[in-house]
Order: sequence, then C-alpha cells, then structure tokens
Amino acid sequence: MWLDLTLILAGLALLYYGGDLLITGSVRVARHYRLPPFVIGATIMGFGTSAPELCVSILAAIKGAPEVALGNVVGSNVANIGLVLGITTCLVPVAIQPERFKRETPPLLLATALLLLFNWNQFLGRVEGLVLVACLVAYILRSLGSRDEGDAELEEDHRFFPNAGLSVQFLLIAVGLAGLVLGAHWMVNGSVNIARSFGVSEWLIGITIVAVGTSLPEIVSSAMSALRGHGEMALGNVFGSNIFNVTMVLGTASLMHPLEIATPIKMDLLFCGGLTLLLLILIRLEHVLVKRDGIILLFCYGGYIGMKSAGWF
Repeated sequence: MWLDLTLILAGLALLYYGGDLLITGSVRVARHYRLPPFVIGATIMGFGTSAPELCVSILAAIKGAPEVALGNVVGSNVANIGLVLGITTCLVPVAIQPERFKRETPPLLLATALLLLFNWNQFLGRVEGLVLVACLVAYILRSLGSRDEGDAELEEDHRFFPNAGLSVQFLLIAVGLAGLVLGAHWMVNGSVNIARSFGVSEWLIGITIVAVGTSLPEIVSSAMSALRGHGEMALGNVFGSNIFNVTMVLGTASLMHPLEIATPIKMDLLFCGGLTLLLLILIRLEHVLVKRDGIILLFCYGGYIGMKSAGWF
C-alpha cells in the first residue's frame, strides 16, 4: 500500500514537472521558428502525447489483438475531446483565432472521416494504412509550413535554461514528454494496485483509472498550456493528438498487420465522429471554449463511459 502511494505521489510530481518542461521548451521553439502556438501543440505536443497510443496499438496489432489497437485510438480520441478539453476549459477559457480555426478544422474533419470510412467494414488493410500515413506526412509538412507573426509573440519564461540554445529547448521537450508518460504510468500502476486491494472490479478499473491515466499526458499538457495563457496550444494538442492517433497510430499498426475487428464498433465510431462535430460547433459559436462548454464535454464523456459500462453498445 505504501509503495503504491509513493508511486502515485512520484507520478504526480513527474506529471507536473514534465508538463512544465514540455510547455517551456515548446513555447521557446515556437518563438524561435515563429510558429503559431497552435502548430507547436498540434505537432510536437500532439506527436509526443500520442506516442503511448502508438506503442500500444503496434504491439496489439503484432500480437493479434486488433480490437485493442482500434479501441485504443477511438477511446483516446473520445477522451481527448470529452475529458481533456472538458477539464481544461472548466479551469480556464480556451480561445482560438477565427482564421486559425478555419485553417485547422479540415485536417481534423478529414482524419475523423477516414477513421469512420476505413473502419466501417471492421477491416483496416495495408492500403488504407498507406493512405493514412501519406495523410500524416502531408499534415506535418502543412503544419510546419505555417507562419503567423502575431501568434509568435509569446512571453519570456526565465526558468529552465532561458538563455540556452535550441538543442537544449528540444531536450526540455523530450524530457518533459518522458516525464508525462512515466508519471502517468506510475500513477496508473499505483492506483490500480490500491483499487484491487479494495476489491474493485477489473472492468471498473479499466474504464476509470486506466482510461483517465492514459489521458493524463494530454490533460496535464493542455491544462498547463491554457493556464499559462497559451489556449491555442492546448487546442492544438488535442487536434494534433487526434489526427496523429488516426493517421500515425492506426496507419502504422495496419501497415505492420491488417486489423480485422470482430467486435461491433459502429456505435463507437459514430460517437467519436459526433463528439468531434460537437466540439467544432462549440468552438465555432464564439471561437472560445468556456466552463459551460467544458461541462457539456465532460457530460458527453461520462455518458459514453456509462453507456459502455452498461453494455448499451
């Protein structure tokens, strides 16, 4: 018990300092290359926070567990919108410039449409995987080619080697991402062990502790970005993570081994698509997400978990 509590506390510390290092390094890289905060969130942070999903899905595909590979992506995308943005916008409003929203909406819609289209017949082959990876490359090149002088004016942060070179800032990002992933892992392990000691069912542990734990890197990085005044970076993290989950994670997994799904997944796919559309509608109304929107998103996520646990789909 005491060892598990120590794991949880150590995990919390790693999450906090990992998120702090990640945001600090990302802001400085954005300033150096004059990239909009949204783009840094959608590329560096989005890629980094999708790395755990990539590892899980590739291993699941190789070991012949395609449901895990696809379920990992769908569940993560639902959690990113409902849980991550729900919590973040309950803490602080998250705004995005109208022009940036118009530019960044199509890639998210395309990735979501491909997720539904390619998996509707419950089979994802190598041809579809190749298309997804090609979309990934196009998305990265498009994002890194973006320049916006106004967005690049980010405040100076005098912690963590402020005068060091660009290589040190990238190292801060790498160390921060590693801290987020390891901290989440320790927290999940400690929490699961404690829950089991109290006789909590494996299913309940899976849909609560593990589900939230795998979203902790996104939650911490997005919330800390918003709290430090980089709302677009927080949104970019979620947009980018969801796009990377579809194009990079599913694309790579299906290229390595075609995914043939036996479990019915159409309702999950539709819920994921519907939640994505809801998010875009909420942003489009005023180009800012406030606490009311966060509550709506959290309610949708709670409803999804509730329906899944009740076996409704």
